[in-house]
Amino acid sequence: MKTKTQFVAFFLMAAFFLASCNTTTQAPEAALNMDSVKAEIQTLEDAYAAGDKAKDADAIAAYYSDDAISYNSNEEPTVGKAAIKERIAARIAKETSGQSSAYKVVDVFAAGNGAVEVGTWTTTDSTGKEVDKGHYMSVFEKRDGKYICIRDMSVSSMPAKPGM
Repeated sequence: MKTKTQFVAFFLMAAFFLASCNTTTQAPEAALNMDSVKAEIQTLEDAYAAGDKAKDADAIAAYYSDDAISYNSNEEPTVGKAAIKERIAARIAKETSGQSSAYKVVDVFAAGNGAVEVGTWTTTDSTGKEVDKGHYMSVFEKRDGKYICIRDMSVSSMPAKPGM
C-alpha cells in the first residue's frame, strides 16, 4: 500500500513538473474594460450619426471595413464598403426633409479582438419630430488597434405601413 501511495505521489509530482516545464505557455488574456469598449463603440456611432447629418457618405462609410456586409430591411445584403457607400449615397440623395438619426449603444459583448453591439436608433425630421425608430446589431473586429464594423443589421420598430 505504501508503495502504491508513493508511486501516485511521485507520478503527480512528475506530471506537475513536466507541466511547469512547458515552454509554450500562453499569458493569460487581459480582461477587457467593457466601459472603454462601450465608449469606443459609442464614439463610432456618434461619428456615423454626424456623417449622416452632414449627408457625407464617406464619413458614414468610414464606420465599415472593406469586407463588411450590411443587412437592411426590404433589401438584399450589401456586400463590401464600396457598395455600402453607394447605398448610403443613394439614400442621402433621395432624402430632402432634413432628417437625422441618433444611435445609442445598449449592450456590448466583447472578447479578444471582437465585439457585438446592440443598440437603438431614432430618426427625427428637421423640427425634431420622431419619424422612425428601431434596433440594430453591429459586429466589430479590432484591426490596427481600433474597432471597425464588419457586419450590421438594422430593423425599424415602427408599425408597418399599409401594403407592406
